[in-house]
Amino acid sequence: MNAWPQWAAGIAAGIAGVLLLVLWSVRRHRPPSLGMACEGDMASLTDSLAGLSLGTVVPGNAVELVLDDAFFDAVEEQIGAARHTVHLENFLWKKGVVATRMTTALCKAARRGVCVRVLLDGMGGRRMGRAARRALRAAGCRVAFFHRWSLRNLGVLTDRDHRKLVITDGHTALVGGHCYTDAWLGDHIPATEQLPAYDVSVRVRGPIVHTLQGAFSENWAGETGELFAGDAVFPPLQPAGAIAMHAAYAKPERSAPAVKILHHAAICMAHRRIQVQNPYFIPKPEAIDAFGAAVRRGVEVRVLMPAIDATDNPVVNLAARRNFGKLLRCGVQLFECHKGLIHQKVMTIDGSWSAVGSSNFDDRSFDTNDELTLGILDDGVARQLDALFERLLRSARPVSLQEWEHRPLHRRLQEHACYSLRQVL
Repeated sequence: MNAWPQWAAGIAAGIAGVLLLVLWSVRRHRPPSLGMACEGDMASLTDSLAGLSLGTVVPGNAVELVLDDAFFDAVEEQIGAARHTVHLENFLWKKGVVATRMTTALCKAARRGVCVRVLLDGMGGRRMGRAARRALRAAGCRVAFFHRWSLRNLGVLTDRDHRKLVITDGHTALVGGHCYTDAWLGDHIPATEQLPAYDVSVRVRGPIVHTLQGAFSENWAGETGELFAGDAVFPPLQPAGAIAMHAAYAKPERSAPAVKILHHAAICMAHRRIQVQNPYFIPKPEAIDAFGAAVRRGVEVRVLMPAIDATDNPVVNLAARRNFGKLLRCGVQLFECHKGLIHQKVMTIDGSWSAVGSSNFDDRSFDTNDELTLGILDDGVARQLDALFERLLRSARPVSLQEWEHRPLHRRLQEHACYSLRQVL
């Protein structure tokens, strides 16, 4: 009587194992080889970088940095000025002051006849709450969720939409790392929030906005089946400035995603300085080797991240610390900031090229999530981001190799355990 259940359990375990192997095989891609030698400065290499990351350099754009809680003022301003369309895509929307402001602005736009489309990640958007969802839909907003929890999404539940994007009338866009929660009010967070978050987004105008509209359309069409066209969403765009830009967001099958290629290839192209600001910095071995190679050819590499007492995810922070020794021995300079959750996803190369977007420097962003990163070729933008790096260093301390090597045993065990779980965090 007991043999059949044991036999059935064995068959079920075998089938599950085969299915997991098939899923791993289908989703697996070769890590990019980062041994390429690149001659020339970033201005001459940007076309190569854009092409490698499945994009095209688009000239004639204007860029404005939007920092910390000023982002929400910028979003409200754009939504308030919209006449035809508002497209908003984000990973996290949580009930609170910020969410109420955004809901009010979107509902007002919809009531005056603007077509409002809101796309939130199925996991991060669950915190929106029924009241806000009903209010948006009652006002006429179209609300969709990326990979909601359901049986038909069972095979893609680990794939999350981590993009952060707002486009109004097809001609102005905000791209960066901001989420819609009260923690992103920075120094002005309510008492209900424990940890302030600081962030960087960019407001862009010019022909690059067509590319960003296409990025929004990708996931919107995937979830709703709706395609949109015409001047309300893809208007003729004249040059708005003199900045050349490109976007990385594609995830080709069996090949490294574009955001991964973008960040890794840029490391190989640096000749003088690499500066990274990222909340979750867990480079894979090939990226660590590329950083080390950059240092050996004379590149200064500095990385700024939140300290463990200033992060919203201590498990990820501990996972990152596992490889601090290898990075430090390679000559990479690591700094931990105590100001709060330094959430911006920024990298500058040689003071002339910058990456700004939604992508963390870890396995989940580079291999699994849907992300969006802008490559910006402009000395002025790079100078502003490097100046922000220097300001935040005042609230940071360098990581010492000697201190890391003498950390207690329990901390080492925590780091190894968290590192083994990093892809599911």
